[in-house]
Amino acid sequence: MARWLFKEEPEHYNFHTLQRDGKVVWDGVSNALARQHLRRVRQGDRVLFYHTGKEKAVVGEMQVLTDPFPDPADDKGVVVEVAPVRALARPVPLKKIKADPLLASWELVRLPRLSVMPVTDEQWKRVEELAQAG
Repeated sequence: MARWLFKEEPEHYNFHTLQRDGKVVWDGVSNALARQHLRRVRQGDRVLFYHTGKEKAVVGEMQVLTDPFPDPADDKGVVVEVAPVRALARPVPLKKIKADPLLASWELVRLPRLSVMPVTDEQWKRVEELAQAG
């Protein structure tokens, strides 16, 4: 099982809405590197849901329900279906991530416009620790 981070503008689609909907097709990925990452996502993978915009924070966890399949709206794109697993106990803001020595070199910090990126086991564990910290 691989781990990922997907970004979304909360005004467009947020974690609370995903929880209400139960599942969603994750589409609209246009960046070439983000698309490469999305093509590597597999059913059963876990994903951190990151709110962009003013919030800039990891807010929840999702599970991938399908392998990638062609995006019906974009012949070069792929999509996956995801479902919510849980909201984090506390959102983990980008400011906290940037300040953490274990996370400072993460693509989330280095490539801020990338909307789909891998997450190492160590990064995942650290985000979970930060979500629990008071």
